[in-house]
Amino acid sequence: MIKILIADDHILIREGFKKIIDREIDLSVVGEAQNSREVLEFVKQKECDVIVLDISMPGRSGLDVLKELKAINPRINVLILSMHPEERFAIRALKAGASGYITKESAPAELVKAIRKVADGRKYVSETVAEDLTSALVSDKGRALHESLSDREFQVLRLIGLGKTVHDIADELSLSPSTINTYRARILDKMNMRSNVELIHYVIQNKLID
Repeated sequence: MIKILIADDHILIREGFKKIIDREIDLSVVGEAQNSREVLEFVKQKECDVIVLDISMPGRSGLDVLKELKAINPRINVLILSMHPEERFAIRALKAGASGYITKESAPAELVKAIRKVADGRKYVSETVAEDLTSALVSDKGRALHESLSDREFQVLRLIGLGKTVHDIADELSLSPSTINTYRARILDKMNMRSNVELIHYVIQNKLID
């Protein structure tokens, strides 16, 4: 029996996934979480084979939670669930340790297949993502500007894109304003931009925020 934790802040999403999973005799939902704290508490106290993790839950980012989950249990299989198109986040999530990535739009058709595959220790990605991964190994040419950013820099970029101030971002990430300013300076340098206005325009144009 494959034991599954569903982590999503929307109860309707969790209920919908439970109905899909309950139809399968070899799958069982053993827990639910609506924020990153509940995910980490569950993993520290109980066991599961696969975590279906929403990348955009309240609190810490899904990528941060993913890294901590892998630190707690390197063998745990995390299937990232996102409303974002695969090309925006999939490669970054896989590099951070995810076993697979599916969009909420494709989940009804792909969820069961993806869970079984990652539970078996394999990766689950679409053909498009597989091609992108292959291309990334061959060459860095043609990559989007934000692909050069670290995970933390990418997180700060998205928060800037939401119009948040340095102090807002510092509070949300539990970092000092000076540290956020350092990240901002690195982002501007790597992306060859000069202002928050340019960054915000880029984030919106590339659909990096909900």
